[in-house]
Amino acid sequence: MAIKVTGILGKKVGMTQLFDSKGDVRPVTVLQAGPCVVTQHKLAVKDGYEAAQIGLVEFVKESRLTKPARGHLAKNNLPPVKFMREVPLESDGDGDGAVKVGDRVLVEIFEGEKFVDIVGVSKGKGFQGVVKRHHFGGGPKSHGSMFQITGSIGSSAFPSRVFKGMRMSGHMGHGRVTQCNLRVLGVDKDENLLVVEGSVPGPQGGYIVITKAKKPPRERRGFARSATVDP
Repeated sequence: MAIKVTGILGKKVGMTQLFDSKGDVRPVTVLQAGPCVVTQHKLAVKDGYEAAQIGLVEFVKESRLTKPARGHLAKNNLPPVKFMREVPLESDGDGDGAVKVGDRVLVEIFEGEKFVDIVGVSKGKGFQGVVKRHHFGGGPKSHGSMFQITGSIGSSAFPSRVFKGMRMSGHMGHGRVTQCNLRVLGVDKDENLLVVEGSVPGPQGGYIVITKAKKPPRERRGFARSATVDP
């Protein structure tokens, strides 16, 4: 029973648009997916779970890595990789073999897949007010009024404190975001590119983790979209 890696690391290249066979425009995001290398195989007997630690192969000086990272990679004569993450494994039921340290992970693992999940770090917006951060309506916009203000938060004689979870001004963005069920529109194995429909969290050049969709949407019969069955 062959065990395969279900995810890959990459970078966000940018957004563009494509036209489908019906002439409708589709906003798409181009992703650099790999190449990656397996840096460690997590075992259930030793680590308590099954997973593969992979690293994105890119030009990076070895001096840029920490000393523990250099020692971790030097044990198996692996190239210096800066971005490493763990991805789940799956068994396809045919053939034999397991994931080995040093194996290459390429974008071809998504060939035939319809949907993927992408994890990235959203763009940082800094310190923002309640209107931009929580979509408050604000105050009057007439002359002499303060529009983008929080207003009363109810902490007077009772309860004499601010409740936890109160929506107020603060740091916005720069958080881990998971975009689920993005439709795969194209796979370029020569250039290690993956084209998905819709937006992907993070700026251009930001690191992302791409995995096969955990809960792909059920295709409905007669729904006028690509990759559906029309009765």
